[in-house]
Amino acid sequence: MNLIDIVNKDHANPKVKDLPNFQSGDTIAVHTKITEGTKSRIQIFEGVCIGFKQKGDMNGHFRVRKVSNGIGVERVFPFHSPNVEKVEIVQKGKARKAKLYYLRERSGKSARIAIDYDRKED
Repeated sequence: MNLIDIVNKDHANPKVKDLPNFQSGDTIAVHTKITEGTKSRIQIFEGVCIGFKQKGDMNGHFRVRKVSNGIGVERVFPFHSPNVEKVEIVQKGKARKAKLYYLRERSGKSARIAIDYDRKED
């Protein structure tokens, strides 16, 4: 085992195995730990998953987009971040692309993603 594998093993998040199997187009709620001074709390960021990068890798992350007060907000969550407490699937979406970056230019009804009723529960 080389030095890079040892460092990756030390910084790996054990909660990654508990993450559900979600895809691009799914509406998910990400529970993140927010530290303000000495207090920490859990904040929920709910939006559409618009892309993945290296799903099983140490450098992998997923991108979530939501519209808050008419302004689009995107956050990138690394899979192995210690601040990601839990991910819940709110609604399964039917997407025909892996990256849904076209949602950035859309708003209103054209930014909706169809619900996938046929996809099985994991």
